[in-house]
Amino acid sequence: MDLQDQLKNLFPDHEPLPEEVVTPEPHELYVQKEPMICKFEKRKGKATTIIEGYEGTDEDFKILAKEIKTKLSVGGTFKDDSIIIQGDYRDKIMEILKLKGFKVKRVGG
Repeated sequence: MDLQDQLKNLFPDHEPLPEEVVTPEPHELYVQKEPMICKFEKRKGKATTIIEGYEGTDEDFKILAKEIKTKLSVGGTFKDDSIIIQGDYRDKIMEILKLKGFKVKRVGG
C-alpha cells in the first residue's frame, strides 16, 4: 500500500488538486565588449585559475561560475568580483567562454 492509498483511506472525500508545472525561463547572460581576463596563479603552492573583468551583475557572474565548475567538474568559488577555479584550466575555460560569446584575454604564461 503506497502513500496515495493511505491518504485515500484516511480522507475519502478529499480530491487532490492538479499539480502546476512551472517551466523555468532560460537566463540570458550579459555579453560585454571588453575581454574578460583569464590568468594563472599559484596560491599556497596550489595552481588556480582566476577569471576577472565581468561587467554584468554579480548574479550573472555566479551563474557563469557554477556553469564552468560543473562543466569542468572542479571546485572553485566566487569572491571579490572574480571566479577562482582550482587547477590550471585556462585553455578549457577560455574555450567555454568563447562558445558563450565572450571575449577572453589570457594573462600569465
